[in-house]
Amino acid sequence: MNDFPHVPPDAGPSRRPSRRTVLAALTVSASTAVPLLGATPAGATASRLGDLLYIGTWGQGQVHAVRFDPDRGTMTSLGSVAEVSSNWVAVHPTRPVLYVAGAEQGGFIRVFAIDDSSGALRKVGEIETETVPSGSGGLSYIGVNADADTLLVADFATGSAVTVPIGTDGRLGAVASRVQDTGSGPSPRQTGPHTHHVVIDPSRRFGLVADFGADRVFVHHYDRAAHRLSAAAPDGPNAYATAPGSGPRRLAFHPGGRTVYLLNELTADIEVLRWDAGQGLLTSRQLLTTNAPGHTGTTSAAELAISRDGRHVYASNRGDNTLVVFSAGPRTGLLTEVQRLSCGGVTPWSFSLHPGGRWLFVANEASGTVNLFRVDAGSGHLTDTGASVAVPNPDCVSFRSPPATAGPGRP
Repeated sequence: MNDFPHVPPDAGPSRRPSRRTVLAALTVSASTAVPLLGATPAGATASRLGDLLYIGTWGQGQVHAVRFDPDRGTMTSLGSVAEVSSNWVAVHPTRPVLYVAGAEQGGFIRVFAIDDSSGALRKVGEIETETVPSGSGGLSYIGVNADADTLLVADFATGSAVTVPIGTDGRLGAVASRVQDTGSGPSPRQTGPHTHHVVIDPSRRFGLVADFGADRVFVHHYDRAAHRLSAAAPDGPNAYATAPGSGPRRLAFHPGGRTVYLLNELTADIEVLRWDAGQGLLTSRQLLTTNAPGHTGTTSAAELAISRDGRHVYASNRGDNTLVVFSAGPRTGLLTEVQRLSCGGVTPWSFSLHPGGRWLFVANEASGTVNLFRVDAGSGHLTDTGASVAVPNPDCVSFRSPPATAGPGRP
């Protein structure tokens, strides 16, 4: 029996590089529209405004925006649209609202209304997620759950996972829950827990927390109505222990719901885990490296994503400055490497698959570029279009697709 149903493709810090390397990568950047295709594909329905890309900037105190035409494959930089600390950004899936996670102590998250016509941002709210300041700021991730009613927060500095209710207007309520991780690892960067990613499983009954410092994936019960994660025994049966010094960073569920992919930063490998949604248990099935053969020097994996049809898994490797593509077995979910290519810049901190499935955007943090790749829906292979926009130290990319007629956002 096929446990991984087919879905149509469009259904729905590491060591710094040398100055010479960075400058070489910058030679391909462009801050104006770059046409990638000769004409709009037959039958395509171009958006009147095009999509908006919002880009966080590591340590630069800015949010940048880009206008993107997914039919023609063109990017136009709109420059900085907010002067605010932006460790991570996330766009609400249906509302013109952007959430921005800051680096200051206190775990601040700011809420901005999006003007779809111009891309401009207007601050409409702010919350503080830490009850006791950690002494060093650092929210490593924020994301909106599938129900679009809860913001999931990974607080790297404190080693805690936080949930915040989202109102129907997109505004944030008070913190609903905060669970504290415990543990450490052998690396000098693992002296205590450092939460890096939080996801809710497809059953909406559990929350999974990848902790870089503790070498654990913690599994907590999730109360969907109350938007709450429950505190659990850290080393109980619902905690999955990775190899010492691996540094869990990112999690992604296969659409079939029975497989989880885990990317470990320090060892730069990807694990295939079986997910038991009845008991909330993870068990190991496969371990693959994202390093190139003969790799030497810095080892650092960064980002992980899966195509909407579940057929392909993507990872970025900051040590090799590469993107790695894997095919996922249709019945097993097990992975086979099918492509390895340059990320088009230096230090691919993160990347994002466009909702339409045809494009992938890479935030090359050290070279200061966001690079555009074309995605082949059949093979999953990536093609570097050669197009990029200049953004200072980009760390993540999030998308907003305006309606056909758009005006100022009113969250």
